[in-house]
Amino acid sequence: MAGASMSTCVLELKNLTTALFLDTGTTNVVDGVTLSVHRGETLALVGESGCGKTMTAFSILRLLPSSTAKIVGGNIMFENRDLVSVTEKQMRKIRGNKISMIFQEPLTSLNPVLTIGEQIAETLRVHKKTPGKEARAHASALLESVGISSPEQRVRDYPHQLSGGMRQRVMIAMALACGPELVIADEPTTALDVTVQAQIMELLHALKEKQHMALILITHDLGVVAETAQNVAVMYAGRVVEYADVTALFHNPLSPYTRGLLASLPGSGSRRLKPIKGMIPSVWELPGGCKFSSRCEQVCNKCLTDEPALINHPTENDPNHLVRCWLYERT
Repeated sequence: MAGASMSTCVLELKNLTTALFLDTGTTNVVDGVTLSVHRGETLALVGESGCGKTMTAFSILRLLPSSTAKIVGGNIMFENRDLVSVTEKQMRKIRGNKISMIFQEPLTSLNPVLTIGEQIAETLRVHKKTPGKEARAHASALLESVGISSPEQRVRDYPHQLSGGMRQRVMIAMALACGPELVIADEPTTALDVTVQAQIMELLHALKEKQHMALILITHDLGVVAETAQNVAVMYAGRVVEYADVTALFHNPLSPYTRGLLASLPGSGSRRLKPIKGMIPSVWELPGGCKFSSRCEQVCNKCLTDEPALINHPTENDPNHLVRCWLYERT
């Protein structure tokens, strides 16, 4: 995969496909996603809201609503096991232990009637069989490790007593409590002010380096990606449309969609922002051919009828630069 290091591969998705089932029909919300993340690496999943980033994360953790969504194809390889086929009982031993997730909004993710200390201690008791008193002591140590002052006092607080930034630090502490191999952070700085956002990202980066874990960062903030990620997967309409080393992606973006995202970023000087025209289509109303064709300024006739494959198109900074676009069709 793009820019993959020689270190241990922690997670590998192979043609992962997740379908949504409603009375109106069936459609794929994650469509043939293939990617990998290695120990010590930060892989960023980027794209507009509705492009499939969070559904990919929920598929990895098997947190899909069973009545409306299901993995219908592909593999999720973790520790030589395919998570698609393990039982729910086996998955519960992995979820929150080997693989953990930091959700977008901690206030809705934390239990409002349990103290912070009780919630962290519960994770340790369930997965590590840590005795109660030891678990509570470990909870205080975890809060201190994520930069919360007076942790002995904070373990007795309830979520509503903490600021947004502190609640997010608690979520990070809970995610790291069992020493996971992989952490998935889904928009971890949403609704936080700029200063706190920077502090949270610095904390995540420092803890990732210290514990040498793998991190999948789901975000729409390309500025954060440039500063923290090693590899980037750009998603659109449930598909990966570009996958590259972060330097290659920013210096030589191949996909018209990626170029559109970069062009819409605030820049220095007098350059005006250039938004991508239109909106990402509903998964129920995807166009034929290339799914970006209705918004692409370089669309051709073939784009309207045939969907391109994800192919390797080497660039100066990445010999394994992948792109899904007819502009790079091999003839």
